[in-house]
Amino acid sequence: MNQLVETMESNEILQSEMMYSQIIEYSVESIIIHAENKVLYINQVGSEFLRGTKEQIIGSNCLNIIQDDMRDMISERIQQGMCGEPLEVIEQSIIRCDGTLVDVEFYCQQVQFGNRKAMQTVFRDITMRKETEKMLYDRQKMASIGQIAAGIVHEVKNPLTSVKGFLQLLKENNPHPYILAMESELEKAIDTLSNLLQVAKPDLYSEPITEIDLCKELSSLLFLFQDKLYDIEIETDIQDCDKHIYGKKNMYLKAFFNLIKNAIEAMPGKGKLRIEHYYQSDSVNVKIIDTGVGIPKDKINLLGTPFYSNKSDGTGLGLTQVFSTINDHGGQITVHSVVDRGTTVHMKLPEKPVGFEMH
Repeated sequence: MNQLVETMESNEILQSEMMYSQIIEYSVESIIIHAENKVLYINQVGSEFLRGTKEQIIGSNCLNIIQDDMRDMISERIQQGMCGEPLEVIEQSIIRCDGTLVDVEFYCQQVQFGNRKAMQTVFRDITMRKETEKMLYDRQKMASIGQIAAGIVHEVKNPLTSVKGFLQLLKENNPHPYILAMESELEKAIDTLSNLLQVAKPDLYSEPITEIDLCKELSSLLFLFQDKLYDIEIETDIQDCDKHIYGKKNMYLKAFFNLIKNAIEAMPGKGKLRIEHYYQSDSVNVKIIDTGVGIPKDKINLLGTPFYSNKSDGTGLGLTQVFSTINDHGGQITVHSVVDRGTTVHMKLPEKPVGFEMH
């Protein structure tokens, strides 16, 4: 009799688990059921999102998708949830089965799965939201930098121009080699300020919007660096050349010139420069990849700031012009770098620039 009761209870538990599994199986959300850090069930949407099979994921440790430095914290949160404490939504990058990272927000809640208490975790992809937030932040940052830079240029350039005029008078009446040296250094300072003003307040509307064949222009730009490419291997992967962009051509060409120049200068010895062009997600994508010295992770967010440069003689204005141009045309730019391994600059460029009228 006891065995019959146990069998009936076991069947009820199994049916309960199956019913709950069927309910979440057809959810549009990515859902995992887990207990004691072991995955008990994952729906099809979840397995596809994590880029693995159900067989591969069910039975594994649910903390495997969490980055090492966050596992203890997440494990503690799960334990709190199992004790009935409410848990807030968490945002972080998780590791998919193929090793790629993806930005998600997820929340956990306690559920009854069969005859046991378990945790249900729901994941949502927030990659697009993060990219939009970064794009808005970059634009706000560049606008603030532009306002500050324009003010500095106005306050400093006028006095320097006056000094330059007085030096010319002194040279005519009392010629001296020191005056020539002073004029030369003063000219450098004024040129730097002029470049800063051009970046801070580019004359966007003096140049018409034109159709730009980036495949052709990138090839032409590479020819300008032939004398510097003896020890550098050039590799190109140019696709979808029928996809063109529209924008301020000279601004774009100057930006790509600066990026290629920086990539070459980051490889003082031998190295490889790779340029990719392809169309994806309604955008023309361009990647400029080098195997150079790389950039420390904590310095990447400073890129594009005037006068920040990894080079001892650099002003940082070249990259400021790059970021300004891409942002002003409604594009996105991201930089991934590893010290001593190289840097990848990835640009997503709209076919029609945001905020400009077509002529």
